[in-house]
Amino acid sequence: MNFVSFEFNGFRIIYALVTAYMWLFTWIFSKEYFKHEKENLKRYYIFTIITFLATEGVMLSASFLSAYLFFEILSFSSTVWVIHEENKESREAAYTYLFIAVGAGLLIFMGLILLKVNCLGLFFSEIAVTVSGNMTPEQSRSIFIAGLLIMFGFGAKAGMFPLHIWLPKAHPVAPAPASALLSGILTKVGVFGILMTAHYCLPSNLYFGEILFVLAIITMFLGAVLALFSVNLKRTLACSSMSQIGFILTGIAMSVLLSYAKESEGAELAISGTFLHMLNHSCLKLTLFMAAGAIFMNTEKLDLNDIRGFGRKKPLLKIAFLLGVVGIGGVPLFNAYASKTLLHESIVEGIHALAPLSAYLKATEWIFLISGGMTLAYMTKLFICIFVEKNENEEIQKAFDENKNYMNFGSSFVIFSSSLFFVILGIPSCFKFLARFMTDNSSALAEFNAFSLESLKGGGISILIGAFIYLIFVRHLFIRNNRYVNLLPDNLDLEKKFYRPVFTDIIPKKLMGNILRIFADNSILKPFLSALFSLLSFIIRLLSMGTDVFFVALRNTLLKERKPTGINSGRIGFLRKIRLETAEAYAPIIGNFSFALALTCIGIVIILITLLFSG
Repeated sequence: MNFVSFEFNGFRIIYALVTAYMWLFTWIFSKEYFKHEKENLKRYYIFTIITFLATEGVMLSASFLSAYLFFEILSFSSTVWVIHEENKESREAAYTYLFIAVGAGLLIFMGLILLKVNCLGLFFSEIAVTVSGNMTPEQSRSIFIAGLLIMFGFGAKAGMFPLHIWLPKAHPVAPAPASALLSGILTKVGVFGILMTAHYCLPSNLYFGEILFVLAIITMFLGAVLALFSVNLKRTLACSSMSQIGFILTGIAMSVLLSYAKESEGAELAISGTFLHMLNHSCLKLTLFMAAGAIFMNTEKLDLNDIRGFGRKKPLLKIAFLLGVVGIGGVPLFNAYASKTLLHESIVEGIHALAPLSAYLKATEWIFLISGGMTLAYMTKLFICIFVEKNENEEIQKAFDENKNYMNFGSSFVIFSSSLFFVILGIPSCFKFLARFMTDNSSALAEFNAFSLESLKGGGISILIGAFIYLIFVRHLFIRNNRYVNLLPDNLDLEKKFYRPVFTDIIPKKLMGNILRIFADNSILKPFLSALFSLLSFIIRLLSMGTDVFFVALRNTLLKERKPTGINSGRIGFLRKIRLETAEAYAPIIGNFSFALALTCIGIVIILITLLFSG
């Protein structure tokens, strides 16, 4: 079996180019963004290169196995972005990100095992042949379960509800160039996996389409609500990414549902809208996060009240951000309008083609339009706050206005030039060509008119909803005493209130309690169990120390990081020194970071051996 296999078609070629383009532009922007930072830069750039190669590997993969291997690599290498600052917030965000990544990898692995057993192989073409043939009921059920597992695994990386919790945590603490890549490209790695699952494993499965559609609508609406309430610039953009991923997943779900209804043209419209919105969102978030980075490297603030009025006299940044606002807001003549119109058209097609679901789809059509309106509302909030309003402190506003050298030529070039794509991708001949190239099909778009009265009506409704939300709610509810306020309670943090207690407290306590109850009165098994736990504890410590030696050696040689402070410089044993250095470097993250990595590495090796001998 080939572990690494590639395929080159329209969609993969476009996204390979987009990935390279985004890495190049963020690399140029990084030169100024990190100009005052001397520590950890070598580490950042090394893992950025690794993540780039792994991302390209996923996007060009011809099999689930190949995609999975590259997916696992980039999950760990991109964790370095999140923990880059090495403060309390970044460590907690990295813990959440890594926890979700490991869990997602296990889900995908379980799904791949089921696919391997029930299909000719793990190549996408082999799975398609199996699914199109005469399958037994047991095969169909197994592939359906495998599809769900893979969907949730890749959905974690995409930021799909309920595995979205890493997104609002990681973006505010990661450097702006990394945030642009996390939002613009790494979320698309997750979408890629879901897209391949829907297209090859369950291309017309009604239940899969319904489940994905529900999750997509929740992701889309919840992300928009969280972005609307946020008063942190990068958190708002992060929640916006979650919402836009919901739009993209809606297109994938509609392609499955319309394929089930034998509406091939409607399904092609849905998948064209999906591809275009993926492309549009990648370009939009590249510009918007770099613009946020330009603001942060001048103010070192992200709260809207602190950066209010920063861009009033900065025309280049203002134009680039404004193009991002109208682009992502779905305003006609700009890029996201075309892709959102295609997605909306697919929902309308579903209302007519899927009679049993028509009432449900009509309701979700309004959720779609309202979510689009909220997108325009929260982006307008950001633009008005940063580029129109004045800071409440007159001295700060004066300093903002006098700051003319806020970006060098390289940063100005990448931010402004990347924003021009929002106009280019809004031209009908351009986005139709790209859609045909990525889908290898031209029939569905032949009669599509993005500027027909019906299409403009849908876009107009979203714009009116957005204007209403901004003028009524944002201006009168979210601004109090001339300050932007966050009205969401802190107890909405799912990671702290649900996920962490379940996986670190409830499950372990119940598991250990049941084990002790079973063996408490057994005089023969009790000593054996005690000895087994002692042996496992010894193995765990050995694994942890072994990986600690590796990571500390790496930090002191190749990466050449600063040594953690607080460690005595006197005579101290080698292992003791490593333990102290590792404890100070990693204990604040999860307490046993090295052990988690060790088990994961061992697990990947076992996976490779299993797949090798089962092939």
